[in-house]
Amino acid sequence: MASQVRQRRSAPQAPPAQGPAPADRGGQLSAFYRDMVLVRRFEERAARAYTEALVGGYCHLNLGEEAAVVGLMSALAPTDYLFTNYREHGYAIMRGIEPNRVMAELYGRVDGVSKGWGGSMHMFDITHRLLGGYGIVGGQLPLATGAALAIDYRDGDEVVMCTLGDGTTAIGAFHESLNIAALWHLPIVFVIINNGLGMGTTVARSSAEPDLYKRAAAYRMESARVDGFDPLAVHDAAATAIAAARGGRPYLLEVITERLRGHSVVDPARYRTTEEAERLSHEDPVALLGAKLTADGVLDPAAVTAIEEEVAGIVTAAADFAAASPRPEASTLFDYTYATPVPNDSRRLPGQPLFAPLPVPALGPGASA
Repeated sequence: MASQVRQRRSAPQAPPAQGPAPADRGGQLSAFYRDMVLVRRFEERAARAYTEALVGGYCHLNLGEEAAVVGLMSALAPTDYLFTNYREHGYAIMRGIEPNRVMAELYGRVDGVSKGWGGSMHMFDITHRLLGGYGIVGGQLPLATGAALAIDYRDGDEVVMCTLGDGTTAIGAFHESLNIAALWHLPIVFVIINNGLGMGTTVARSSAEPDLYKRAAAYRMESARVDGFDPLAVHDAAATAIAAARGGRPYLLEVITERLRGHSVVDPARYRTTEEAERLSHEDPVALLGAKLTADGVLDPAAVTAIEEEVAGIVTAAADFAAASPRPEASTLFDYTYATPVPNDSRRLPGQPLFAPLPVPALGPGASA
């Protein structure tokens, strides 16, 4: 993945959005750093909970992608919509959902974002306009495009942001969604979170065009690439993309970042070489930003310690809240399958037959069983 480092540092970057000069944005960077620390410590606690069998199912973490998460979410308005994939915990928190509720969902408890029935991959909160994490690769793309069509149909001014992994750009729904969005001038921003690996396969080995933002050219759609280790650059690039989409020009943004761990918490990432693992140990966006802000005098060691202590308290409280929340009753399994009643929807529990068994005919006199 050495090519990923070169991509991040040398590729054409998105133009900066209009706003204060970087020298005047120390307060914004400090807030970004605090949020990145929160995402990092939350994910570390989630990984620990998984090993303690407190989290079931699959669990994919944002470790290494914190700057991308924080930068993107900070550019959205509260009324905008977000569709994302199964690597979603940080996005949920940065959309304003309480860490307590996110952790409770990981634990499968009733106080979770999806009442404990969604788990790590399927968080949904209409209040914060997070319209789902999706476990099927690319499952969110057609739905996000449809949401953008609905906004356009009713002449709304909201924007849809749809994040996806680099591997998703190889499926049909990616091309179909971009094509429809461009044809109909829909208010949507597609964001490729390019961490260089589709599970265990590098982008260079799976894509004939590894510069994924260039795929927008096939649909005459505006696009850009941005350094996903710089939350300020991500914020500005996202703001530019959102402004374009709000004006009826869909946009494709590629964010170059790294995945510091395996694809999921159970992936040992043996496809990485020793040299690559060593490099990644020094490519930590949270540590790099903290060191930069300290060196620039934006933060001092006492401020960094205060942030760590604040975040530690939030994460510990979230874990305690989740552990104390009750588990959902089996009788509520189908309560949230549909937003409105649907005729003939199946409510069979696992193992139940599709049809009621026929009665066994009575045996006549003298017959033997």
